[in-house]
Amino acid sequence: MRTVSLKVMHESMELSYSEKDNQPPFRKFMIAYDKKQKIGENLEKIKIALAGLSFDAGIIEDPLIYNFSDTIVGINHQQIDMGLALTNMLNIPVVSEQAVNTSGLAEAVSQKKKYNEWHLDYFGQYNGKRNYGQEAMLTIGNGYLGLRGAYVEANADSNNYPGMYVAGVYNQLTTNINGRQVTNEDLVNLPNAQYLSFGVDHQNPFKIDKDDIQEIYRSLDLKNGQLSTSMLIQLSTGHLLEIKTTKVADMVNWHRFSIKYDITPVNFTGSLQVYSKIDAAVINGNVERYQDFDQHHIDVTSMSSQDNVVLLAGQTKQSKIQFCVGSTLSLSESTDKLKIQTTNDKQQILQVASVQVTAGQSFSFEKTVAVHTSLETKGDLAAATTADLPHQLFDAISKDTTTYWTDTWKKIDIQIENDISSQKLTRVNLYHLMISGAAKESGKLDASIGARGLHGEAYRGHIFWDEMFFMPFYALHYPKIAKSLLMYRYNRLDAARDYAKSESHEGAMYPWQSGLKGDEQSQFVHLNPVTHQWDPDNSRLQRHVSIAIAYNVLYYVNITGDTTFMNQYGLEMLLSIAKFWISMSHYDSKEKRYNISGVMGPDEFHENYPNSDKPGLTNNAYTNIMVAWLFDQILEIAPKIDKKILTTVENKSKFSHEDLVKMTDISSKLKLSINSSGIIAQFENYFKLPRLDFDAYRRKYGDISRMDRLLKSEGKSPDAYQVAKQADALMAYHLISPKSVEAVIQKLGYKLPNGYLTRNIQYYLDRTTHGSTLSRIVYAVLTAMDQNMDQSWKFFSTALFSDYYDIQGGTTAEGIHLGVMGATILIETRDYGGVHYENNQLSVSPKLPDEWTTIHFKEAFRGNWFDFSISHHLVTVKSEKPAIITVCGKKVNLEANKQEKTTY
Repeated sequence: MRTVSLKVMHESMELSYSEKDNQPPFRKFMIAYDKKQKIGENLEKIKIALAGLSFDAGIIEDPLIYNFSDTIVGINHQQIDMGLALTNMLNIPVVSEQAVNTSGLAEAVSQKKKYNEWHLDYFGQYNGKRNYGQEAMLTIGNGYLGLRGAYVEANADSNNYPGMYVAGVYNQLTTNINGRQVTNEDLVNLPNAQYLSFGVDHQNPFKIDKDDIQEIYRSLDLKNGQLSTSMLIQLSTGHLLEIKTTKVADMVNWHRFSIKYDITPVNFTGSLQVYSKIDAAVINGNVERYQDFDQHHIDVTSMSSQDNVVLLAGQTKQSKIQFCVGSTLSLSESTDKLKIQTTNDKQQILQVASVQVTAGQSFSFEKTVAVHTSLETKGDLAAATTADLPHQLFDAISKDTTTYWTDTWKKIDIQIENDISSQKLTRVNLYHLMISGAAKESGKLDASIGARGLHGEAYRGHIFWDEMFFMPFYALHYPKIAKSLLMYRYNRLDAARDYAKSESHEGAMYPWQSGLKGDEQSQFVHLNPVTHQWDPDNSRLQRHVSIAIAYNVLYYVNITGDTTFMNQYGLEMLLSIAKFWISMSHYDSKEKRYNISGVMGPDEFHENYPNSDKPGLTNNAYTNIMVAWLFDQILEIAPKIDKKILTTVENKSKFSHEDLVKMTDISSKLKLSINSSGIIAQFENYFKLPRLDFDAYRRKYGDISRMDRLLKSEGKSPDAYQVAKQADALMAYHLISPKSVEAVIQKLGYKLPNGYLTRNIQYYLDRTTHGSTLSRIVYAVLTAMDQNMDQSWKFFSTALFSDYYDIQGGTTAEGIHLGVMGATILIETRDYGGVHYENNQLSVSPKLPDEWTTIHFKEAFRGNWFDFSISHHLVTVKSEKPAIITVCGKKVNLEANKQEKTTY
């Protein structure tokens, strides 16, 4: 085993490189600190010093002694978890010298590798958006509720934001902004019920303060969904305490979460108080740019207490959604009821428990919280909430939830060999997908999943086309969750019809941003954080959200074979969406082609033509290609539907024979603009726009990802240039196969020259700033199709790390990017693993990155679970039932529960 050991000295670090198990001979490197540089800059010197060397593990010599980590060192009067830092930097497990001496090098490295792959850890206290981002990444939840990973002792301020959200709970408020009445609908931040703190000798409750906290470590255990926070606190009074907090969201009874609060007085004996509250004096304050708007969404209607149970009831101001939040406080493993004082004011209810403590003796308190709303709970909310709060629940919830996660990981886990970072962050993404969606499996929630999960307030918690990026994960592992997301859309089909009618269209036009009722929640203006000016916002013209919903219906039915859903719900959605696009298509008798105008594509930099008074663009390539594809799919499906069912659905959708005839005509005559090199224009007249000098803007601004804001700050418009926020013209290639895209384009009457795709990819890469995290997803797929795996890997790995490193400079603080998380999973299994499901056929054609040796995962297709293990030259598949699949062009017969190996 090749190792690098690190020894920290007063003003320098010594590295010792060994070719064999940390044994001589050693190659030595000395690295001096530069006190003017940040720790990260000093650590980067390690990477530079070791350039060109390969190593399997790191060893920290003489680390500081802490219970929560054995690889912490002191550098320049600061503590850093060097093991965590080096693992992130070098992608190797890093162990302590003591662990090696105790267990041996091989065992110590093996244990640390397993730990790294199942834990998301943060050491130290951070401020502002950086801590907000860590809170989002450390969120616990269950698909019904989401609880940001804030310190339980914190109230909302500029550094901490203990938000709690329940799926589907939205409210609208109207604010006067410069004479304009602006109405916004938000996913509501409900009362802070996770609050717990302590006091000594009846002093004020402890507050999160860097001057009092000596050390702090947060660890999310992905295996069981538990978040633990360890703090060493030195109060100004001299009292020293160790505090450990463990949170868990109940994955079985998803109305609950529980907290275990362990307190150890280190150097004193005396009186200790524990403070627990439900605080309704909260607002939606997670997103800085929304602060000018009214964010007070809730009213308290009642508070009550009995024994150690407290209840706070209220309702949202406009939507009138009622809620009840209850909690119970107890002393673990104590048969006696804790003596509690309860007080309340208009906005909060507070419990205070006093105990006598002895130095060195630990005390464990439990707080369990239950939440019910009138959206999903009928009858007495207080009674339902109280029933969920029997005495001492933490251990029971922890046990049930651990069992749930154990079963879940057996289904969803993706195992990647030879890449600790990819393995950990893949599991992080899988974890967040589950805590955002799990409760929807019940079918009892009329709610979908927002682009930022239940993790923050960006995009106001709205539902976007991002469903399309995580639909594959749910369809392939938890079809009931996928169906629930589709039922959210079906239940708002009438709202989509009303929206289409209001814009003089037919059929169903789904909104770009959807919330409670399914009406359009996009704004007409938005605040530019660069200029601090209100700019027009035409993003609602992204009518392709309706295509995404139709795509999700077809994807779900293809994966699951759920013809009952198609007959009862899906076909009605497809025909209603198709009718909308028929009404959007206008025939040009001169060109003998149909045009679709007044739309925006995925590239949000282009809202309309320069110097045009009309919003929107004409013949957006992605929109037209996908509309033609959708029409083809419907024309193929319709004859296979029972005639009675088809007639019934056509009547409900008001879809006539004339519509069918016109749809057939449109599917072969939609207009695209393609030049002689085969470059597909993003929209009509795109080629006439001037190019930008990207290098000049990079020199001027550095980060040009949001070029739209930079151009507007200079009095220019992105509409006037060939510049893109994200993949647009080539987006269809991410969703459907290149053969399918080419078939659509050929049917439309266009010829594509050889090598056209390579030229298109390079053409648009030269014009794209990747201002959306989804952009790298699509280009990772496109470059892999083009056999450019090095470039694909760069896009993919950046996307995989995007929330962990918060690459957009603060957006993770407002909630994780769930679409990207779902899309990275699809790239791993579909594009790199090569597993495709199309037309009732399963095929495997791997393109495994050089960085991985093997990937292993399970997926369910048409009710049959397949187990895949894929390396660079071997595909191993096991099927629950007999099946015939294709592996690299070869037909393979699978017997039930028997592995078949195919070389390629």
